[in-house]
Amino acid sequence: MSEFLKIVSLVLLTVVLGLSVGKTEKDISAVLGMVSLCIAACAAVTVLEPVLDYLVELRRVFNLPDELVSTLLKAVGIALTAELSAAVCTDAGSASLGKILQILGGAVVLSLSIPMFRTLMTIIKEMTGGI
Repeated sequence: MSEFLKIVSLVLLTVVLGLSVGKTEKDISAVLGMVSLCIAACAAVTVLEPVLDYLVELRRVFNLPDELVSTLLKAVGIALTAELSAAVCTDAGSASLGKILQILGGAVVLSLSIPMFRTLMTIIKEMTGGI
């Protein structure tokens, strides 16, 4: 929780500094925002480590196929990357590019989901005896 509060503080400080510096030095403001973004993204990865550990444990306990868990992680990673990239585009004044990145991310996640749904259907058929 303290890590989260530190990152929130950093991001809010970056916003305030960006607003004050951005009036005269837009380049410095943009770099400051990108550095803060990278730090926050790295912190998000460390926060998500227990989730990854739990997914690995679920895979082991329920004997889930490796492809299922890896596809799920890929889908989440793509969705988060698309969302983050879209936000950067929007902040840079290219909202339409941000929207198309969101659409692209959704399309890729949907495409990745097809094999995952097939695997889930196989598991359900095995559990129900092939009904």
